[in-house]
Amino acid sequence: MPKLDLDAIAEVNRTGYPSPHDQAVQGRWYRRLAPAGGLTEFGASLVRLDPGAWSSQRHWHEGEDELLVMLEGEAILAEDSGDTLLRAGDVAAFPKGVRNGHHLRNDSDRPCRFLVVGGGPQSGGSYSDIDMLFTADGRYTRKDGTPLDATRV
Repeated sequence: MPKLDLDAIAEVNRTGYPSPHDQAVQGRWYRRLAPAGGLTEFGASLVRLDPGAWSSQRHWHEGEDELLVMLEGEAILAEDSGDTLLRAGDVAAFPKGVRNGHHLRNDSDRPCRFLVVGGGPQSGGSYSDIDMLFTADGRYTRKDGTPLDATRV
């Protein structure tokens, strides 16, 4: 049956970020929907951010498009050009290769939820505010290529 049982999909808050970059995402909880539905051409996650949590470090993808749909609550979309308030019903799109670091930050006193969908070949990208890159094969490095002792999840 195509309908997914959300309660049967584990809600986790794993991250591969090395310390101290992992601290900001401790209140990020997600369910990986694509694997649960047998989808292999794109990723999809249902994400909950507790108050004070970030969705990720600010980043951009070299070869993957991202689409985000805000479902509940509100969060700040932080980009290179500034901050934008997103509320339930708002949609944001992040085309591959556009070097505009972005993430969501829940500055409110209530949890928020959003759906994020990404498609394209696994690729690398960069974090705007920290000395870190991510690679297509799941590693983290410094911007000079020096490996970090961490693996993307």
